[in-house]
Amino acid sequence: MSTDARPAAADAPPAGEAPRQARLRNFCIIAHIDHGKSTLADRLLERTGTIAEREMTEQTLDDMDLERERGITIKSHAVRMAHAPDEASDPYTLNLIDTPGHVDFTYEVSRALKACEGALLVVDAAQGIEAQTLSNLYLALEADLEIIPVVNKVDLSSARPLEVAQALEDLIGEPAEDIPLISAKTGEGVDGLLDTVVDRVPAPGGDPDAPLRALIFDSVFNTYRGSIVYARVMDGSLGKGDAIEFMSNGKQYDADEIGILRMGMQPADELTAGDVGYVIGSVKDVRDTRVGDTITSAHDPASEPIPGFQEPKPMVFSGIFPTDDGDFEDLRASLEKLQLNDASLTYEPETSAALGFGFRVGFLGLLHMEIVQERLDREFDLDIITTQPNVKYEVLLEGDPNKGKEPETVVVDNPESFPHYGDIEEVREPIVEADIITPSGYIGNLMQLCEDRRGEYVTQRYLDSERVRLQYELPLAEIVFDFYDTLKSASRGYASFDYEFKENRPADLVKLSILINEKPVDALSTIVHRDKAYDVGRKLTKKLKELIPKQLFEVPVQASIGRRIVARETVKALRKNVTAKCYGGDVTRKRKLREQQKEGKKRMKKVGTVDVPQEAFLAVLSMDE
Repeated sequence: MSTDARPAAADAPPAGEAPRQARLRNFCIIAHIDHGKSTLADRLLERTGTIAEREMTEQTLDDMDLERERGITIKSHAVRMAHAPDEASDPYTLNLIDTPGHVDFTYEVSRALKACEGALLVVDAAQGIEAQTLSNLYLALEADLEIIPVVNKVDLSSARPLEVAQALEDLIGEPAEDIPLISAKTGEGVDGLLDTVVDRVPAPGGDPDAPLRALIFDSVFNTYRGSIVYARVMDGSLGKGDAIEFMSNGKQYDADEIGILRMGMQPADELTAGDVGYVIGSVKDVRDTRVGDTITSAHDPASEPIPGFQEPKPMVFSGIFPTDDGDFEDLRASLEKLQLNDASLTYEPETSAALGFGFRVGFLGLLHMEIVQERLDREFDLDIITTQPNVKYEVLLEGDPNKGKEPETVVVDNPESFPHYGDIEEVREPIVEADIITPSGYIGNLMQLCEDRRGEYVTQRYLDSERVRLQYELPLAEIVFDFYDTLKSASRGYASFDYEFKENRPADLVKLSILINEKPVDALSTIVHRDKAYDVGRKLTKKLKELIPKQLFEVPVQASIGRRIVARETVKALRKNVTAKCYGGDVTRKRKLREQQKEGKKRMKKVGTVDVPQEAFLAVLSMDE
């Protein structure tokens, strides 16, 4: 964001009008991916005159190339607009807080919703209600927001606006005839939607005279100014130069600059209850400005923080290694830079006998992992190898009363740190509640897919005559691999999928080790359910057999659980014809040469090493291709 050097008051109330909070509206837009959330935000900015038409671009609030290409929102954004319902009235101040749309960023969405009083629930007139529509709706209901359902894309030839409006009435009780029908692309119905926001979204509450409490809903890192906090003031007021404190960690700073968020950061002298703005306090580390934390006054602190704060909890873990060992320090520097703008990214050094030095990186989910990998490639030009993603397991170890050893629980996020089988009392894996919304014709395919992934059926419900909502409880480890792609294939792209963590549950899990030439390759190890260990081992050894180059000796490729081999393939030796130079003579000479070759191969097998190509490590990620 560009910084405008001219200070501005934070929209003082017009003379003779009600208190300024009464003319504030804080709202967000929630929707499934690709239902038009960012396009609607563009039209709102355009219709309120917040941005000139010549400066308009698609997905204006999405400032990353990756966001524009994929049509998704990765980071939350906020912008202040002004709208007057008619020419005779003074304008209302509208704060739009744009939210990420993907399940990986559910916590960030919940904090952004906490900063609002209302939400526009946007549904595609052609696609109808999808899985993340429901997920975000439930988050908004939990936050006690005023929900305004909106049917978008009515200009499409395949649009079914009346059917979708009826489905929304069945879902939330809003009369179908009262639901706005709009086209964010053409601007049809957008002006009326702004009036609806003013009429239905309540003005923000909060006591301007109480001790300061402001909710952080996002933060970004600026090389020159440190961490910039985006916050909603719930109670009290914050002035330029005030001493502030972050309540989760007790860190104190001075608010060197505060202001409001238009298309750039516009400095102001004060933010009061109900305002949305930014705070710059020379914070050197974005990890001090956690999403969901509460800002209070260092001199007159609030008695308790705004409820709901959580530390980011990585759900998926993967090893990231540079293909060239000389790039290790570059990889470390790149992850440090990424973490400055993404406090939920965690990493620690890891060493692999096969891949060398790298990092064990924790992600919020699969999309988060994919985005980080893409940014490492694009922004830092790094060539990396990523190991198979794993989830975090809880392992209960047996105690030994004779040795005074108590049972203990350890957390395992790397197959190499999985304890010895004989020491394990119980292994617990994360279970998620999965929501799948699909046309009714694909129910059989999707139920079979869930059953194959060890899913437990919960319920199914028809949303309308054509669309069904399936609910399953699935192990997280079964969906982090290729579940989403398989789901789309099984439903020809029509099904949508969302999930939420439920609990850790006991399961019969084992570590599947891969041995090449009878030596374990740690980077190829994985944790699987015992019932699937044979199939996974067989597929992996078969794939590796094709990828490992032939040597002058036979190379066994084995999959094992402990000391038990469950699958094996053999890479045949290169044949060197040592008798080619013998054109005649006694057969004993040929026999002698063959015996010497045989002894040489035995020695070579004992001392020889097999270089595993990079393609072999990627084979784990493409076993079903």
